[in-house]
Amino acid sequence: MSTKQFRTLLTWLILPTCLLILLYSTLPLYTPVSTYQLSSKHSSLSCNLFKGHWVIDPPRRPIYDETCPFHRNSWNCLRNKRDNMGEINSWKWVPDECDLPQIDPLRFMGLMRNKRIGFVGDSLNENLLVSFLCILRIADASAKKWKRKGAWRGAYFPKFNVTVAYHRAVLLAKYEWQPKESTHPDQDGLRGIHRVDVDIPADDWADITNFYDVLVFNTGHWWGSDKFPKETPLVFYKEGKPILPPLEMSDGFKVVLENMISYIQKEFPRKTIKFWRLQSPRHFYGGDWNQNGSCLFDEPLEQTQLDLWFDPSNNGVNKEARTWNRIIKETLGGTDIQLLDLTHLSEFRADAHPAIWLGKKDAVAVWGQDCMHWCLPGVPDTWVDILSRLIHISSVAR
Repeated sequence: MSTKQFRTLLTWLILPTCLLILLYSTLPLYTPVSTYQLSSKHSSLSCNLFKGHWVIDPPRRPIYDETCPFHRNSWNCLRNKRDNMGEINSWKWVPDECDLPQIDPLRFMGLMRNKRIGFVGDSLNENLLVSFLCILRIADASAKKWKRKGAWRGAYFPKFNVTVAYHRAVLLAKYEWQPKESTHPDQDGLRGIHRVDVDIPADDWADITNFYDVLVFNTGHWWGSDKFPKETPLVFYKEGKPILPPLEMSDGFKVVLENMISYIQKEFPRKTIKFWRLQSPRHFYGGDWNQNGSCLFDEPLEQTQLDLWFDPSNNGVNKEARTWNRIIKETLGGTDIQLLDLTHLSEFRADAHPAIWLGKKDAVAVWGQDCMHWCLPGVPDTWVDILSRLIHISSVAR
């Protein structure tokens, strides 16, 4: 090969190399992975975040503390000096097929800029909301309490123009107390009825159809004879008339679900990201809340204990979560409402309820131990990690 040919060949080898060096010199040496990108063993966005196990992670710490202004007193277990709060918050939920990092409030609020997130349902959705608000406040300490559009409570985050609020509607459908008209006592002791209009949403959320970008619905914890005994039962109406023959509780639950889900599908825009949170399990041991049931546990339950506690066939005091979940799943089929199935991961956590640490003198004597709601900080913070991940995935998909 001549000297001239060699120089030509060398030029063509050096030129692409220089271009590549120039290109890569403009890139950062390390590109951080987004908090919300799924890190999956199968590299799949379809990873099931709801199936997994709890592991002890001693360095793990809550994102917020007892000073959060959005706390509800009876759930503020740090302020109420609940035992074992360090241990309660050192457990980490690990899905079987992917990682679940803690939410990055700043990144999430950047994703949600100029958007609104709503929760509709009973106090377990409020439990989730309070956790959400306290976590998001880390990104915007100027957050202000917000209560409009029928909301029970909420917050506005001016730095990001984000609103997050809760609408209290324990049955979702409209219901009202109707005292017995006759002054003559019946042998059955009936004092009146709670009329439930299965086809009319409760006033608290009837005016939000075009307001929220993300909605999380739930109902279930009020559907029991402890809330509506035979002396003051639920009586179901449709199109202004009583449903005949009268419906039992579980049948009424299904009819309300069918009508409320139909209303959501018809009235809410398809662009609204919708979730239905399945039941939050209770952990009453030795009796129900009004039968001296307690939950003074020091650690989570084992996998082998869950069916004994929650399988309806065992007829335990905590069986209703799986019972209602089955009906909810059947009714939601074929809709664009996503299941937020937090039941299984929460079944383990008998150790994480307020129990006797309720922040008010004589509260236990009046109401019994609270083995239904959750300590904050606590298990609902993991719910927020999962919900924020799903919101991110749904937002990107649209």
